[in-house]
Amino acid sequence: MKPLKIGNVNIDRPLALAPMAGVTDQPFRLLCKEQGAGLVCTEMVSAKAILYKNKNTGALMEIDRRERPAALQLFGCELEVMAEAARQIEERNFDILDVNMGCPVPKVVNNGEGSALMKDPKLAGKIVAALVKAVKKPVTVKIRKGFDESRVNAVEVAKILEDAGAAAIAVHGRTREQFYSGKADWEIIRRVKEAVGIPVFGNGDVDSPQRAAAMLRETGCDGIMIGRGAQGNPWIFSRVLRYLEEGEILPPPGRQEVKEMIFRHMEMLIRAKGEYTGIREMRKHVAWYTAGFPHSARLRGRINTVESPEEMRRALEEL
Repeated sequence: MKPLKIGNVNIDRPLALAPMAGVTDQPFRLLCKEQGAGLVCTEMVSAKAILYKNKNTGALMEIDRRERPAALQLFGCELEVMAEAARQIEERNFDILDVNMGCPVPKVVNNGEGSALMKDPKLAGKIVAALVKAVKKPVTVKIRKGFDESRVNAVEVAKILEDAGAAAIAVHGRTREQFYSGKADWEIIRRVKEAVGIPVFGNGDVDSPQRAAAMLRETGCDGIMIGRGAQGNPWIFSRVLRYLEEGEILPPPGRQEVKEMIFRHMEMLIRAKGEYTGIREMRKHVAWYTAGFPHSARLRGRINTVESPEEMRRALEEL
């Protein structure tokens, strides 16, 4: 993959971990970085929560130097709130400020935030312009194909965002209406890429090295952003890189490697969030890590009740 420059930030490998609420916390970002992700992104952070000094928000914004280059993703829809929040956090340890215009969750959309901004391209442009003015770090945006099939406007929105000063755009090839169902439309990613002069990341349905190569080929995008394809599968980054750079398809990790990654991930989560929270958050990760293994449904049933690292290790003995 060719290196990219986003504003003044060099991305050696334009293979990015997509921001995912409840998933891309610091432990998971570090694991993906180790496997070859060239850019990682925090979970989305509320601009209002930053201004109101919400006690949980600080932890969401913690970035380790080993993760960098890293993006911090902000969400909101009020110009002054977004700009002031950005000014307050600019000295934090991130390289790129990303704006969420893709989240489909009702409580976000009903506030006019996330993918609701796809319905108001002018406001979307004003938000980006305000952020570009407020901070020196490059501002990027994650958008969707459109709000629904009657409003497929990713190309129009991308042009407005570029004019407003966005340094790069990531396009998820689904509408808000689709959430994560159906098939991602890579054609819209290609059209956005052809319409703007800034780097474009393609996002949607990349779950294998072959799919990554197909996305690059079919869309001409500058970088690939992987979200759900990385859940329980941080190895996807090393496998995609090996295939794109050397044409070799590495085998997926075996059971022992998966178990070792689970235990390491668990220890990192406990260190970051304490045993009570770490174990409970680890349950969903274990379900993803073990999907497809024999007896994985039964194992998931056991995992959902574990409350300590020892119980987790015992439950995984049968894997």
